[in-house]
Amino acid sequence: MSRLGGRCLGAAAGLFIDRLVGEPPPDVHPVAGFGQIMERVEHTLWADRRLRGAAYAAVGVAIGAVGGRMMRSTATAVAVATAGRELRRTALSIGEAISDGDLPAARAALPSLVGRDPAELDESGIAAAVIESVAENSVDAVIAPAFWGAVAGAPGAAAYRAINTMDAMVGRRNERYRNFGWAAARLDDAANYIPARIFAALVVVLYQERTRQIVKAVRHDAPSHPSPNAGVAEAAMAAMLGRKLGGPLDYEGVVENRPFLGTGSRPESDDIEAAVRHANRVEIASIGALVLTWLIDWLLDQSED
Repeated sequence: MSRLGGRCLGAAAGLFIDRLVGEPPPDVHPVAGFGQIMERVEHTLWADRRLRGAAYAAVGVAIGAVGGRMMRSTATAVAVATAGRELRRTALSIGEAISDGDLPAARAALPSLVGRDPAELDESGIAAAVIESVAENSVDAVIAPAFWGAVAGAPGAAAYRAINTMDAMVGRRNERYRNFGWAAARLDDAANYIPARIFAALVVVLYQERTRQIVKAVRHDAPSHPSPNAGVAEAAMAAMLGRKLGGPLDYEGVVENRPFLGTGSRPESDDIEAAVRHANRVEIASIGALVLTWLIDWLLDQSED
């Protein structure tokens, strides 16, 4: 078996492990430990300068890659870097709260998925926020770690999760991190560029009856989104559901006039379950694609013997 085949099989195994057991408890999760380390690094390096932020990002990537190499297993690193099961569970729990008419509970749970202010969101607004998070995080927490595990093994998957974590910590567009977090945010954009488009491609393959709508949304709506990757995933999800996502939102007290993605009516609570079901199918398809790559690689090896 070539190294590529082994990495693909390991990445598939990592996704499967996450589906079976989910994430480790927060008090022993390696990502939580990484976050604590990077808080100390930030305290040491912080200055309102991009160069300092670049140094911070470089330290974080190095720590992630070394941690992945110490794991010595692509499957383990991808499993640790993946959070698809928890994403789907949280989304469904919020959908159930909405269906039960408990909007306060739904609003209280929403910050675990998104950074927007949930206080004034109605049922449709909460549903849209959850669906958008399912789409974006299906890239960040499923496709991307598996992709980088397949490309660069355990160090790649762990370094990716380090990049994504740093973006969540310092990539926000406020005064403190406007310059310091610039490098981490741009690095996250680069790391997710291909995975976001893999997500959209898998959506097209799985829902060929809506190919025209999905391609149109990704080509015409996504470029107006402030994120080059979240816009692609959210537009694909909107077209897949036949709903309209996006629009203005309140993010940490700052109103952002984001574009609408897709066409149709605004989402309802039942659409959360549909979005989770679609995201689950995309993950299963990605596991299948990784296993197929391994199988092709193995067959090629056998033919050369």
